[in-house]
Amino acid sequence: MSVLIQSSQATECCVISAPRTFEQKTKIRGSDKKQSIPLISDRAPSFHIKAPHGWLNDPCGLGYNPSTGLYHVAFQWNPKGNDWGNASWGYATSEDFVTWKAAPSPCLAPSTTYDQCGVFTGCLRATDLHGKPGALTSIYTSVSHLPIHYTLPYVKGCETLSVAVSQDGVTWERQSCNPILPGPPSNINVTGWRDPYVGTWSSMQGMAGSASSELYGFLSGGIKDKTPTVFVYTINPTNLHEWSYIGHLVDVGLNIYPSRWSGDFGVNWEVANVMTLSDDQGVSRDFVIMGTEGCVRFDDIARQTSRRVAMDKRTQRQQLWMSVTVHQDNEVRHDTQALARYSFAGIFDHGCFYAANSFFDPTTSQHIVYGWITEEDLPDQLRHAQGWSGLISLPRVISMVTLYNVTKARHSDPKEITSIETEPNTKGSYTIRTLGVQPDQRLKKLRTQACNTELRNVRLYHYTTVPLQTSKWEVRAEFAVNRQCTRVGFAVAHDADLSSQTIISWETPNETFTIERPNAYGPNINHGLETAPHTLFTSSDEHGEEKEETLRIHAIFDMSVLEVFVNERTAISTRVYMPHDRCFGARFFAEANSASTSTINADPAAVLLQANVWDGLAA
Repeated sequence: MSVLIQSSQATECCVISAPRTFEQKTKIRGSDKKQSIPLISDRAPSFHIKAPHGWLNDPCGLGYNPSTGLYHVAFQWNPKGNDWGNASWGYATSEDFVTWKAAPSPCLAPSTTYDQCGVFTGCLRATDLHGKPGALTSIYTSVSHLPIHYTLPYVKGCETLSVAVSQDGVTWERQSCNPILPGPPSNINVTGWRDPYVGTWSSMQGMAGSASSELYGFLSGGIKDKTPTVFVYTINPTNLHEWSYIGHLVDVGLNIYPSRWSGDFGVNWEVANVMTLSDDQGVSRDFVIMGTEGCVRFDDIARQTSRRVAMDKRTQRQQLWMSVTVHQDNEVRHDTQALARYSFAGIFDHGCFYAANSFFDPTTSQHIVYGWITEEDLPDQLRHAQGWSGLISLPRVISMVTLYNVTKARHSDPKEITSIETEPNTKGSYTIRTLGVQPDQRLKKLRTQACNTELRNVRLYHYTTVPLQTSKWEVRAEFAVNRQCTRVGFAVAHDADLSSQTIISWETPNETFTIERPNAYGPNINHGLETAPHTLFTSSDEHGEEKEETLRIHAIFDMSVLEVFVNERTAISTRVYMPHDRCFGARFFAEANSASTSTINADPAAVLLQANVWDGLAA
């Protein structure tokens, strides 16, 4: 069902009628809230990948099998309990990227001397060990000693590199050559060395004096007391167990913090992926996406207003990205020097998303990223009661975004925004480049049976409300944000009387996108504020006329998982744990300091150019 509301005139408030329960019910008994807490276990997300039961963390073994037409997503799984441990590979397959079938038992579990303590994160190649099609090869970190942590002395041989081959994608055979690498380079004191990622790297392949290869291997970690980094290897594409070390990727130092736009790069990296991305003009940049451990500094804008920040109660890590430039003088590079240098960097996801892993999808020629949506906002008592912990994010497409003829940002000087590359041009403006991220377009299939409400050209003096009947919805909204606007976005009600809401908005004075979650219905649930620096850029056309880009918000909610994307370059994932199995409405709003915007003759704080609300998503 689809509903369209269009407003071309100034109306103070446009309200879409909601179901009778939304109109008549005005309060909830306190006892209802208390009794509802255990019901969290009954409302698992339905179109996110999760393990059959127990603990889940990093996605791994991602790829497409052309022999069967199936996509594969594996994940770290403890099939024996709902806490981290017994690290094995669970896996799921799909034909369409939307409907996934999870296997009831692991495809790889600790079973040999070299991986007796865990089958850690790795990658997938759609070939056999000798590069021939028709089979799958998993390359993983085999662990023989625990604990492993960047704060502990590194035990030699605790992490090795191993492979397993499958002819059918179901049964896997470890190879007699295991482990193919016995550990990190012997002359380097590391903080970690794990999570192999394999791919091409044209920038290095073309460098004079460098080791040339069609295939490169990247292992994540750090050099003790020096820098987090990636250890780079060339790989023989006709024999995937032949790896040769050529050096570490970058030397950025410990806890580099370029600005709030880029985050804290910590002291040790995990699940680092290296790839080359090109824009519509064929300009290319090399990007690294990595989980950073040991972070000590986060965005402090929220703290300045004394608001409780979600990051304060989470593990001190972030999911970041960095653009790097290969050194031009590699032919004279010393062994102790890095292969590339830092260029610009940003935060890949500002919420409870970690351990991003990717693969190149040959069916779409796009880089697809999955991440681990954590469960750490939920106290152990409730987490254990629900019987599972953690899930895999929705698939994301990454690209290089290029904006032309940019003259300014909403408030910041573009040259001071460290998450973009600013290239001056002859017109006094800039070409801006950054990493782009958005949900995979194939997720549109989730909307097939959903109720769609569409709004157009609504002048937001106060608010416009759309009813919701479920907790599985998607919102795509585009706003023209006027200069007097102080905050714009939408709020989703979790109670019939609107007493509990999740507010998704852009705060214009401090260029901060926020997700305000409601007070938790239970002890110690972390519903602190999620924040992300975000701005809007103004560009000039060929006539010199300037125009600011619109604010575009894309949000997808699956029972408790909320993933939000802003202008295809800012992402926040979070969890919202609430007592009801449905939401009660979405209210689009805009606020301004000026009292004149409240009158019908004044310019509104913002105009909702278009919005679609799909209610009742289903895989």
